[in-house]
Amino acid sequence: MYELSTEETAIVEVVADWVDHEVRPVVRELEHANTYPEALIEQMKRMGIFGLAIPEPWNDAGVSVPCYAAVTEELARGWMSLAGAVGGHSVVAKLLLEHGTQEQKDRYLPRMATGEVRATMALTEPGGGSDLQAMRTVARRGDDGYVVNGAKTWITNARRSDLVALLCLTDPQAEPRHRGMSILLVEKGPGFEVSRDLPKLGYKGVESCELSFSDFRVPSTSLLGEVEGHGFAQMMRGLEIGRIQVAARALGVGAAALVDSVRYSQERESFGRPIWQHQSVGNHLADMVTQLTAARQLVQYAARRYESGERADMEAGMAKLFASEAAMKIALDAVRVHGGYGYSTEFDVERYFRDAPLMIVGEGTNEIQKNVIARQLVKRNPLR
Repeated sequence: MYELSTEETAIVEVVADWVDHEVRPVVRELEHANTYPEALIEQMKRMGIFGLAIPEPWNDAGVSVPCYAAVTEELARGWMSLAGAVGGHSVVAKLLLEHGTQEQKDRYLPRMATGEVRATMALTEPGGGSDLQAMRTVARRGDDGYVVNGAKTWITNARRSDLVALLCLTDPQAEPRHRGMSILLVEKGPGFEVSRDLPKLGYKGVESCELSFSDFRVPSTSLLGEVEGHGFAQMMRGLEIGRIQVAARALGVGAAALVDSVRYSQERESFGRPIWQHQSVGNHLADMVTQLTAARQLVQYAARRYESGERADMEAGMAKLFASEAAMKIALDAVRVHGGYGYSTEFDVERYFRDAPLMIVGEGTNEIQKNVIARQLVKRNPLR
């Protein structure tokens, strides 16, 4: 498991107990109805989960990144969507902590810690996907601030977030293009529309939306930090914690699928014995636990690297790549172990199988992760 202090271990245990007693008994009904988990989110606020990535002096319950990853895993073990409700929120918190002005930190972080203010980030654009260089959302500087025009898509929690970290072009003529990108901290107002919720295979309950900006005006103080043109680098650092979080979500889905499979394989009998004793089923279980354990160690390694303050894009990319692919394989093997019941909506394994693909394509596709890993590997090991 994770290498945590006694206090942080206790925090993870509290969340795990909450998941077992409050989340798992209701998740199937909420998920199948695609119902926003209002009551569970309110409990998460009271437990301080929205503030785990925020330290003193803005919050007295901040935790290490390894602990944050462990809590995320527990949330996703109960319902991956609950972990998604805090993912972008935590990225925005880290953006503020590392790059925000003192006024920006003092304005947002205390209320983000309690969940009074929910935050999300907006990167992806229609037709752009992982190609941020193709960005078309532009914020033109005026006398009293910026005027934003453009669109974003696949923005999680967009309807319920009060703060959006918007990556956009403040200098569309810059070369290379990423040097013209900045992050604006925006709140909803005239010209900012959440146009529609996107239908999804899994990841139910929380919304993923399209956003449109039409002559949307924001003050100059909305610029993250004080200098334009640093948004791309800022967001890439933010995505390190985002990818660790997505990897931890994959661990939670995989852990739930494994536990259900181990239990079912002992309860279900065929040919006069529990099915786990049949080599074909036992081999699935052996592969599942091995992949999950290896993935957890890689996530912990990335979390410790990030916690140390070192650059962790390669480590976060490896964790996200391996953990998400492992979760997908584990979820499929869980269906195999359950046989026909694995395809039934009366069992949770079909939900794991629908939720797992999100981690493969979310927060940068796994194909993008391989590019990041290879680029950093060569950069760290140049020819001499």
